[in-house]
Amino acid sequence: DQANVTLYDATAVAAVTLEAFAGMWINAFIVSVICMAWVKKKVLNSTDKILLFLGCSRFWHLCIGWTYYFLSIIYPKYFHVHPVFPLFDSVQSILNCSNFWVSTCLCVFYCIKIANFRNSFFMYLKVKIDRIVLWFLLVAVLFSLVIGIVVYDITETALCKSFNSTTQGILWKSSIRVNEHFFPSYFIIGFVFGTSFMTVVFSALLLLSSLWRHKRNMQRNSMKDLSMDAHIRAMKSILSLFVLYNINLICFILTIVYAVKGQNHVMFLISVFMYAFPGVHSLILIFSNPKLEKTMLRMLACVKCKVCMKQ
Repeated sequence: DQANVTLYDATAVAAVTLEAFAGMWINAFIVSVICMAWVKKKVLNSTDKILLFLGCSRFWHLCIGWTYYFLSIIYPKYFHVHPVFPLFDSVQSILNCSNFWVSTCLCVFYCIKIANFRNSFFMYLKVKIDRIVLWFLLVAVLFSLVIGIVVYDITETALCKSFNSTTQGILWKSSIRVNEHFFPSYFIIGFVFGTSFMTVVFSALLLLSSLWRHKRNMQRNSMKDLSMDAHIRAMKSILSLFVLYNINLICFILTIVYAVKGQNHVMFLISVFMYAFPGVHSLILIFSNPKLEKTMLRMLACVKCKVCMKQ
């Protein structure tokens, strides 16, 4: 049994490591390309600001998340010591919330920038959106920090009820299932999931409505407009995030259910899906952005040429 457990743990760590490092490479690519363009042009547009912040957030989210998972599987006794676990949980919550809120900011930005409505408030936002992007990002960061502080306080309070003082230090009580004490943390993260999810849905509906009206006007006037491509590209990005949000939300709910039951095999499958989200969505963003797509294809072509030359 011990050999099977060890083999299972090694397989789980290997799978999560592969996904995490792939996601980190993809987001590091986004950050490096945008930073190099920033250095060359000395200017950073609003889309690049959001993508830069999102890439950094997801890179560190995957890095900390992988460390969290690795320590909890390989070195559980060293990991489950105060205050290591509350700090990891708090930092991971900050990065997770930042990841989702910045993704939501990107969807809202696409919606306001591309959609066409005659509402005066919407027109005001359309004019001012480039100036308030930084404020959106600042609010996302501050909100994430508040969530992280609250999660740290909840986690530390919960652990105080589950700790058993010994001569070697403060360790877990094996008879108590720690996840049962973390429902307030789950509720907070669920609130972040739900709020950002509803914002993405609202943005997608607005953009879809604008696309439908725009297409109808074009057919009526027998005209072709380049903004149709912008609508479709933004819709692909938002709908991909919408689908991934659905998958992630289901995985989050399953995490709450199976964490309490202690079914590690199911938790491993859920972790695989959740660690795939930051990398897969960032890859979709790359291929929906002409500059990033061109750089990625050029890099892949260079790698392919070098491999062919070696062979």
